[in-house]
Amino acid sequence: MEANAARDDVEIEEEYVLLDLDSVPEQFNIPPNAPYVLSGLDTLNPILVIDNKLKLIGHYEEAIGTCIALTEEGTSPTIPEETGPSEANKSSGKSNTDPNQCPSKQVKPVACINKILKFKLLLDTDVPDASAQP
Repeated sequence: MEANAARDDVEIEEEYVLLDLDSVPEQFNIPPNAPYVLSGLDTLNPILVIDNKLKLIGHYEEAIGTCIALTEEGTSPTIPEETGPSEANKSSGKSNTDPNQCPSKQVKPVACINKILKFKLLLDTDVPDASAQP
């Protein structure tokens, strides 16, 4: 009975990590929906394999300042309201909104990010040789 109560009291803590691919997308054409495998998140140097072709090695860095992930999901674009006295708008028949202004999008915060996982291209020199004797 106590074991079940202890499990109920355990709170799962989520940690968000920002994946920084640096200049890799500029060097290689990575399709937007390319499959990937991210392994070794609990190690000092996680490995990211993109599209079974591109292999990257990462290292963790602490985020400096505040890093917040935002989402536009579930929000619709908003059109700015007219400004100025409403009576003037009614009598002149003109709108005070800027026709060149794009509709703005509303965003919502998702998470605060504490760590950045920076990746670079994995070279043979980045992997320790398992056959080498210490």
